[in-house]
Amino acid sequence: MLWRRAKTAGMAHPLDIIFAALADPTRRAILAMLLEDDMAVTDVAEPFAMSLAAISKHLQVLAEAGLITQEKRGRVKWCKLEPDALRAATVWMQGFGQFEPVNLDAFERFLEQELREEPEAPAA
Repeated sequence: MLWRRAKTAGMAHPLDIIFAALADPTRRAILAMLLEDDMAVTDVAEPFAMSLAAISKHLQVLAEAGLITQEKRGRVKWCKLEPDALRAATVWMQGFGQFEPVNLDAFERFLEQELREEPEAPAA
């Protein structure tokens, strides 16, 4: 659903398309499977309780986002993970890792100490 909205809204930024594709748990599971090796579409579909047509739609979304490529070898269509496509998303997410988590207990102790100290009287 999010993917359709992203596509119809004309999202131009590649990050929007990548995150919309990653929003679905089935597509994330497919990417995890493709980490191991290239796979035939029928092998990708095997562990899921959905039709081959439904899996093909998920694969199409991943391909349109640049996360996978598909190649026909003989009569079999193969899927390959394109890890470089995730690089921009990874760099963007790593920007949030630079902040240290706030230690609320230490912050509370600091505030208590600050509030206990008497302000200096103004010089007359």
